[in-house]
Amino acid sequence: MLNITIRQLKVFESVARHLSYTRAAEELHLSQPAVSMQIKQLESVIGHPVMEQFGKKNYLTAAGLEMQHYGREILQLLNETEEVLADLKGLRKGTLDISVATTANDFATRILAEFSHQHDELNFRLDVTNRKTLLSQLDQNEKDLVIMGRPPDELDVEIEQFIENPLVVIAAQNHPLVSQSQISLEELVEYTFVLREKASGTRIAMERFFKEHGVKMTHSMEMTSNEAIKQSVQAGLGLGIVSIHTVGLELEVNRLVVLDVVDFPILRHWYVVYKKGKRLSVIAQEFKRFVLLEGKKFVT
Repeated sequence: MLNITIRQLKVFESVARHLSYTRAAEELHLSQPAVSMQIKQLESVIGHPVMEQFGKKNYLTAAGLEMQHYGREILQLLNETEEVLADLKGLRKGTLDISVATTANDFATRILAEFSHQHDELNFRLDVTNRKTLLSQLDQNEKDLVIMGRPPDELDVEIEQFIENPLVVIAAQNHPLVSQSQISLEELVEYTFVLREKASGTRIAMERFFKEHGVKMTHSMEMTSNEAIKQSVQAGLGLGIVSIHTVGLELEVNRLVVLDVVDFPILRHWYVVYKKGKRLSVIAQEFKRFVLLEGKKFVT
């Protein structure tokens, strides 16, 4: 049996994630020689080098890649064990670590705020990020729960739907289409669109929708966030397609208008997602229950 210590695993996990002894030392509040020593001891135990250097860059060896995979699983199980034992003692303290899609940020933060008011003894970590990062976090089992739009077909995950997520076409107040009703898709795509990047869930849903209806955009430009899209549409750079949940304030103060387009909105849903087989902590189970039962109240 490998006589690997938890300390060695934690140090290696940080080095492997950063591919840097220096950054791992800073993260763990250790000296760089102390980090190097832990890695050397780990390599001595397993009988293989885990890191190699080419030029100024560090890379994981084949053994290092295997250790990264299994080490992450071991540390995750240890964290889950700690949470379960704390629950058995009646300790409801702990940390809820969740990620949400950028398009869900507005209502997800309101949900988390209310949940935190009801459980003020808990700590929370919230990561608002793009779809590509969410998929990586799910694949690596890095988060307790993820709130996102279209669930990934390529990953083995548990999904639970909780509210509708309509995608609408938005325009500036002075756009020529604002005064029209029942705008055809053929007329719509003649105008310039401001779009999210290709990997985003909104972009994927939009492209699938237009392909199914046999139409293609003529002109478009890309933005990497919904805020950038909203600002660009307000400035008159083009039309946008966004979740209705991201433009509540702008519609309320008449900065943007939702166009009346045939076959819109594109109806999607929001989901709570986590890796299949993951044992949710009591905290995560309670938050999931809260989202499924109460989440709709926080959507404008």
